[in-house]
Amino acid sequence: MGSLSPGFQGRTHAFEGRLPPGQYPTESFPVLSAGPTPQIPTDRWSFTVTTELGETRTWSWEQMMALPQEEPTADIHCVTRWSKFDTRWRGVSLDVFLDEVETAADFVVAESFDGYTANLPLEDVTGGKAWLAHTYDGWELAPDHGGPARLVIPHLYFWKSAKWVKGLILTPENEPGFWESAGYHDYGDPWREQRYWSD
Repeated sequence: MGSLSPGFQGRTHAFEGRLPPGQYPTESFPVLSAGPTPQIPTDRWSFTVTTELGETRTWSWEQMMALPQEEPTADIHCVTRWSKFDTRWRGVSLDVFLDEVETAADFVVAESFDGYTANLPLEDVTGGKAWLAHTYDGWELAPDHGGPARLVIPHLYFWKSAKWVKGLILTPENEPGFWESAGYHDYGDPWREQRYWSD
């Protein structure tokens, strides 16, 4: 796999302790997708958690919006080297959905409406570390940024925060997702520059 463009190298000292190595800060919100942007009306949207035994729990848009809402503010870091500080989201903690199912799984695969997948350790989406977000900066999440709903997992590179997510599949074994199968790092810690499988 070829190297990633380093992009703009702006002043970084103001972000010491917040800017992972190899990243540059941006005030824009670049749009990066592996394919066409799906358009999913909220009346056809649903979110399903499937356990390792095949049991499912599904929420409609209205049911999801009736759940306890949180408003996390977080720095996000893309593997293409841009970082954006203090992004403001509104959504539901994944803890709320996962508390509804019984599982002994150690991993989860996020699955999107366009077929995209991303794998994660279960411990990285629980404990207040991950959200299903439907609002960005006070506005409905735009389709090109993953609307009507996407994952937000700020402590990992942003490819793990699957856009247009439709569900989580709990698994006992790690199952690499779309980019992980194409050579990206299995975990994706921006502070350790885990971009490719060999990093």
